[in-house]
Amino acid sequence: MTFGLLALIAAALFTGAAFYVNVVEQPARLSLDDRALLTEWKPSYRRGAAMQAPLALVGFLLAVIAWWQTSEAGFLVGGVAIVAAWPWTLIGIKPTNDALLATEPDQAGPQVRALVVKWGALHAVRTGLGALATVASLWGCLMHVA
Repeated sequence: MTFGLLALIAAALFTGAAFYVNVVEQPARLSLDDRALLTEWKPSYRRGAAMQAPLALVGFLLAVIAWWQTSEAGFLVGGVAIVAAWPWTLIGIKPTNDALLATEPDQAGPQVRALVVKWGALHAVRTGLGALATVASLWGCLMHVA
């Protein structure tokens, strides 16, 4: 059951970080002018990716081990949900990331703001995947105890 609890913790950390970005950081950056918005987004994105990508992988591995040990479907669902953030990022978000990373701050204008707004909506899917992983892992823990 230790792996199940660790999977739950990893999913909750992933979700909390993603939720913070959508609810706190994104609205704050959108209050900036276009140049400052892009200047803030670039390092924030890199740091967030460096934190969330490993959390998704670790959460997936812990959830799969928990599922293998307990046969509780919640852990498998949680593991698949959290690792789904990787292909979603590569397929759904990467084109927007690449466009923003390729733009210099002195070239920022309304098109950059529109891309950052789009990025926020795309990132919300990651938050949803994390929330699903958290709920599913909690369900796995509760079902195993019951």
